Amino acid sequence: MNTPPIITALRRLPRTTSWLIATAVLLAAIAMFSPVQLPVVLYKAALIALAAVLGYWLDRGLFPYSRPDGYLMREWREESIPAPDGKVDHPVVPEYRQVFAAALLRRAIIVGTVVLGVAMGM
Repeated sequence: MNTPPIITALRRLPRTTSWLIATAVLLAAIAMFSPVQLPVVLYKAALIALAAVLGYWLDRGLFPYSRPDGYLMREWREESIPAPDGKVDHPVVPEYRQVFAAALLRRAIIVGTVVLGVAMGM
């Protein structure tokens, strides 16, 4: 079964391209219907982005010896070729799978709560 060329071309785009297009359309709509609100929207988006970065660095500062990438089998930055199909791109040391998952969840919770705190303070 051959895939139509348009589907093949769409699959080559980055995963979040549709969200980027939707965001651009919504920003254009705000600019058209209520241009006074555009700086407010951009200000709030910048605060949320700043909160995400602050949450990430807060996690790194609080847990310097428990970074999620520390539980991988190999240094992920040194690999330049993708893993073959059906294989994991960055395998985790088997004994540390639960610790790896806990470190990921910890980071997500810290970043999420910082973002939520900043969003509630707006």
